[in-house]
Amino acid sequence: MFKDIEHLIRLAVVIAILLAVFVLLRAAVVPKSFGEYGHYRGTAIAEIAARTPAFAGHDVCEACHTDVVDQKRLGRHANVPCEACHGAQGKHADDPSSVKPQLPDTAVICARCHEANSAKPKGFPQVVSADHSGGLACNTCHKPHRPKIEDEKETKAANTKPAGGKK
Repeated sequence: MFKDIEHLIRLAVVIAILLAVFVLLRAAVVPKSFGEYGHYRGTAIAEIAARTPAFAGHDVCEACHTDVVDQKRLGRHANVPCEACHGAQGKHADDPSSVKPQLPDTAVICARCHEANSAKPKGFPQVVSADHSGGLACNTCHKPHRPKIEDEKETKAANTKPAGGKK
């Protein structure tokens, strides 16, 4: 039927060997639990659950830093979790005296959310950092927890408001 069929047999043998090598390597490298709950390792869930949480959570921050909470409630960052800007603070929450968190670089941290981008909603405060600040850090003019720039009268009035926000 085929003239000189040997070359086809050699090709079939090479493909069979490559297939066998692939199957053996896959069996050796891919974990047994892969695909158990989808396209990832089934044991990954238990491994992740066993880790120590890196984030403390907003409530833990608020329990100690009540002065900051009061300032945030008066500003537009009231619903921004502390660790969104300050990073994971689980170790600081566990032992506040030994772990002192560094203050974030406001020129970088603020730009993550507020750098002008046409994909953001029109009502969201956006700036072109280079034009807006002239190279100054954001906290030169704005208070990060309450970023609206206010004059002295507004600041005093806001700090003397009772808990309901009414005078």
